[in-house]
Amino acid sequence: IYLLSLVIPCAPLEQSILSNMKFRKCSFPLLLLCDSASAFAPLQAHNQARGLQTSAPKNAAFVLQSAETDTETGSTVEKSTNPNFLITVPITFNDMIKASSQAIRDAKSEGINRQIIRVLLPRDPNSGNLGQYFEDTVEVEGGSRGTQDLLLAPPDESWQGGIMQLYRAALPSAKEILRRVGGEVGGLPPKLVEDRSIDESGVDGVGLLMTQSNDPKDDISCFVQPLQETVDAIVNISSQAGQRLCVLMNPQWRNVDDALDSYSKTEGIFGSLATFLGGKGESLKKLEDGGYKEVYTIEGYVCKGGNVRLMKRFDSDWVVFAENDSETDFIRLGDMESRPTYQDVEKMLDDKGISLKYARDIGLAPKLE
Repeated sequence: IYLLSLVIPCAPLEQSILSNMKFRKCSFPLLLLCDSASAFAPLQAHNQARGLQTSAPKNAAFVLQSAETDTETGSTVEKSTNPNFLITVPITFNDMIKASSQAIRDAKSEGINRQIIRVLLPRDPNSGNLGQYFEDTVEVEGGSRGTQDLLLAPPDESWQGGIMQLYRAALPSAKEILRRVGGEVGGLPPKLVEDRSIDESGVDGVGLLMTQSNDPKDDISCFVQPLQETVDAIVNISSQAGQRLCVLMNPQWRNVDDALDSYSKTEGIFGSLATFLGGKGESLKKLEDGGYKEVYTIEGYVCKGGNVRLMKRFDSDWVVFAENDSETDFIRLGDMESRPTYQDVEKMLDDKGISLKYARDIGLAPKLE
């Protein structure tokens, strides 16, 4: 293990989200051995949920136009058909449910029956009060409450109630998505069954939702906030599902890799040791072998003091947005084929002439509108 600490480079981690998620077992001993502990530093707090307007403004900062010149190839890209320009940041809960369920249906129509989605979660507008360790559970089902005033927040460290609070917000979101994707049975949405037995501890915030349709081939299985430890169960259930749709929603492993994750994707003794210490490489390989693909992703964190969103569909590149200073809309910054790093996002902001938010707030820099 000491030899491993000399070999594995410990590069600084990208600022990211999901620090509330379950810590991987046995990672602390390696921390003591590494020459640099920066790769394992606690993830910084990024997001503070903000109130958003209930509908997109008429003067939205990014508008679909008829055509744009591709600066790299010189060709004309039709924005009306380019998936990168069809992606917009959902402002309301209903917008997000519609966009994510549409992506699931589109992917299924192309034969992708094993899907992974990452979405924002509905949150009560009063949830930002410090010291309130149990937030009210939002109600989004059956029109029992208007959803227009709900915040859409990343599943990050700002949720004071921990992983079970995230589950209480993720579950109704998953139900609404499945109702849209599953269609109606006799004029009614399909029956939904929740199974918590997949969460052996009962406190890891993992669940399984299943729809029951008239035709069993239309049934859908959705694993809510799965862990690496549940991957074997996922693979087993997926193999029994045949061609039926299986979805993973908001997995508790991050989209970015640290040193353990990187080495767990390699073969040999270092790869095996990194996997034993919690690297997610082996788990991801099992899912990839099972046909699972990222279908819809929306992530969020803070860069230069303002909220940014990273979005991707299965048929698009990564698209980056920044929230305007009035907190009513998001402005398109650019897109990349690979997932943008924090430094990439910062450069996009610089290239657009967007200054630090505090400078904009006190009038030292132009407002972002």
